[in-house]
Amino acid sequence: MSTTARAAKAPDTRGPVRKLLTSFGFQIIAALVLGIVAGLVARNLGATAEAPNGLSATLDTIGGSYVTLLRAAVIPLIFTAIVASISNLRRVQNAARLAGQTLLWFAYTAFIAVVIGIGLGLIIQPGSRAGEGLQEGDPYTVGTWWNFLTGLIPQNFLGLTVSTSVDAESGSATSSIGFNVLQIIVVAVAVGIAALKAGKKAEPFLAFTESLLKVIQRVLWWIIRIAPLGTFGLIGAAVVKYGWEKLASLGWFAIAIYIGLALVLFVVYPIIVKTNGLSIRQYFSGVWPAVQLAFVSRSSIGTLPLTERVTERNLGVPRSYASFAVPLGATTKMDGCAAIYPAIAAIFVAQFFGIQLEWWQYIMIIVVSVVGSAATAGTTGAIVMLTLTLSTLGLPLAGVGLLIAIDPILDMGRTAVNVAGQALVPTIVAKREGILDEELYNAPREGLPFADDSGDDSPEADASSNKQPVAAS
Repeated sequence: MSTTARAAKAPDTRGPVRKLLTSFGFQIIAALVLGIVAGLVARNLGATAEAPNGLSATLDTIGGSYVTLLRAAVIPLIFTAIVASISNLRRVQNAARLAGQTLLWFAYTAFIAVVIGIGLGLIIQPGSRAGEGLQEGDPYTVGTWWNFLTGLIPQNFLGLTVSTSVDAESGSATSSIGFNVLQIIVVAVAVGIAALKAGKKAEPFLAFTESLLKVIQRVLWWIIRIAPLGTFGLIGAAVVKYGWEKLASLGWFAIAIYIGLALVLFVVYPIIVKTNGLSIRQYFSGVWPAVQLAFVSRSSIGTLPLTERVTERNLGVPRSYASFAVPLGATTKMDGCAAIYPAIAAIFVAQFFGIQLEWWQYIMIIVVSVVGSAATAGTTGAIVMLTLTLSTLGLPLAGVGLLIAIDPILDMGRTAVNVAGQALVPTIVAKREGILDEELYNAPREGLPFADDSGDDSPEADASSNKQPVAAS
């Protein structure tokens, strides 16, 4: 198997000020700070979630529009990425072994993460420290094993659903289109396997799918470029909607979650990197652009193109393997949403309602987290995974509503850890299988993250850009 080669790059002639201002990381951080300030200003001017003012409405529109743009690309991205990733296995030596090792490491890291979550839940006791003013929200999504299994059966080719609501006063009807990510994944896997079985006759279809994936990813790069603007609106709107007082009653729960996320990201992952003979600093500098975008977008699928890019160009994973492992991870590898969060949240609910968990229920938390992570399917939020865990343990689903208020705040950290793990596992597997380009892995992180997308769009330029490491911001 060939590995990714590193092309020679022109020297960076930007001055220090321009380097700072054009740094993707600086832009994201600046947007976070400005968004918080704008949200606090809007709240001081009297804005609330129920009674917005002009500033808060503007922030909400900016943030909502950015999320809408990301979601618009989810369906074609999932379908084309999974079909292309399965088809790429025909070019990989020992494809079955690589796929098996990838799934094994997914389960291994998920097991470590859920054990950490259980330990923190028992030590910190967040449910016993919940504030008296805690109010229930509406758990808009409920997951059970039966719903999960029946939800795998596609209702149509694209997994689309249409819902219609009628206003009782005006009589007007409003229809909205949704999609079931799990069904899209099932359809894409079936199509990809069928294309492989069809052999040469399916080559035109596979070539078209890979070309379509390139086009969709280019559109997503344009969306990613305006991530700082979306960050400004999303953070500002969150401050207006939730404020800091919502954290008071769930403070210990939020602390437990973020301690768990920090332990996995900054302790467990570095240990895995180091024990496999790789540089911890190079891992973080390589994966950090994707982690930043994941933090603000709260979507593993929306971050998928950047995750795949840094995995190939910064971490040195061969494209033929990364194009399979990273999309698979974006839909099933969820150490934050499917391991740490449901473990601590389930213990919180049990403690809050005064329910004593038995030893076998802790085992079930581990089993559900390792096996059921596909229920999160790379979308924002982990409510489905939490309700799936609670229903398996026989805990009150009403407990989900208690945690909804601060879910967006927690989801930022959860998604960042998810994406870091989605890049880590292919890197470790590639290293252990002897196919990692360690020269590229250890190369300096220079240039701009998207510099190679701003110029020539010719095939030659694109091929050259595929060999260039992405900057760490």
